[in-house]
Amino acid sequence: MKEDVNMRIVLIMLFTFVFSVCSAQKEKGEVRSGNKAYEKGDIERAELEYRRALEQSPESVFARYNLGNALYKRGNAQEAEKVVSPLKDSMVIDGAKSKVFHNLGNYSLDQKKYSEAVEHYKSSLRDNPNDMETKANLAYAQKMLKDEQDKDKNKDQNKDNKDNKDKKEDPKDDKQDPNKDKQDPNKENEQNQPPPKITPQAAQQMLQAIQNKEKETQEKVDKEKAKVMESRQKEKNW
Repeated sequence: MKEDVNMRIVLIMLFTFVFSVCSAQKEKGEVRSGNKAYEKGDIERAELEYRRALEQSPESVFARYNLGNALYKRGNAQEAEKVVSPLKDSMVIDGAKSKVFHNLGNYSLDQKKYSEAVEHYKSSLRDNPNDMETKANLAYAQKMLKDEQDKDKNKDQNKDNKDNKDKKEDPKDDKQDPNKDKQDPNKENEQNQPPPKITPQAAQQMLQAIQNKEKETQEKVDKEKAKVMESRQKEKNW
């Protein structure tokens, strides 16, 4: 009887081992298939293969990481972030953590979450300080974050100014002037004077100056953006 029990335990362990080996082999096969599809530009097929691999082995680092790349390539940065985020604290392969954080930075940047993007790029550089691509993306994310903060600051300042102006214009604080309603004929005559006209030549010059300034500013922004977009198209592959 005891021998029968031992035999059952051995068979169960053997079955579990064989099942695990088969699942792992199938998962690796599907990851390889996904990689081939990705390299050929068939991102939709690659995503499908990576999802299958992840179903076979939910702990597969390669399937999860590559699925994030495929999702991002298809324009789904939000889902890519959800898929890859669990890898932040589980990476033990040398150099892998910097790649994970670099890609997470790209996903956050794509969603205009500049503060998160900055932190992800900094984490990537802690693991790989010499990565020039990550440094360029970090600089761009920091610039976008500063622009956003400056915009919010100006918005708050304008609101404060409006509130202060409203308080000053409160009729309760106005002192009644008995002569307030009396019109000064000279003043009325002053107010009725038409505003000075701007000559067409002067107006054209002003418009041209404004357009030149806007063009100069836009060219600077486009150059910075082009550098980052070029690096963002190159996801950190395994």
